Amino acid sequence: MSTRVVTTFLSVLALVAAAGAVLSLALVLSGWRDSGLAVMLRRSALGLAALVAVVATAGSLYLSEVAHFQPCRLCWYQRIAMYPLAVVLVVAALRRDDAIRWYALPLAVSGFAISLWHLGVEHLGIGEGACEIANPCSIRWVEHFGFVTIPFMAACAFAAIAVLTAVTDSRAGEVWEDSGVTHASGKAPPSTERIAT
Repeated sequence: MSTRVVTTFLSVLALVAAAGAVLSLALVLSGWRDSGLAVMLRRSALGLAALVAVVATAGSLYLSEVAHFQPCRLCWYQRIAMYPLAVVLVVAALRRDDAIRWYALPLAVSGFAISLWHLGVEHLGIGEGACEIANPCSIRWVEHFGFVTIPFMAACAFAAIAVLTAVTDSRAGEVWEDSGVTHASGKAPPSTERIAT
């Protein structure tokens, strides 16, 4: 498979991740928060975030190790934020551990900020002082659809991960057996039993 085909596929996935992040946020923040679709999204969000992180990590490794695109300094900073996410989000998804948001969100937001900075260097020539002369951050190894570059793909992945970990609730929609109350908050419902005094 050619590098062009792989990078086009990764570019399409990045656009899907960005659209998914926007739609997920809109769905959860709208009046449809407790709709079946929103509950399904909140229950599967952690697994989706893990999938995005694993694909982004695999994609970055492909670009450097198979396509031989040399990562610049800002690319390395983005990798520093993404690679741990690929591990901790998979573990959290398997354990249904919603508390991962406290660890994943700072990494995802930091990575997103670095990606935006990298886009500024690429497109506007700003802040290039952090980059090396021999391997400048302004090189566009990939450009599809006139705007999708490697830092754009990273920004889409970080945005999707941030939104998905923020809205995750792996127990959304569960029914508590003792009270019949539908769970939507991640906390046990207040007891309905009276205590004899």
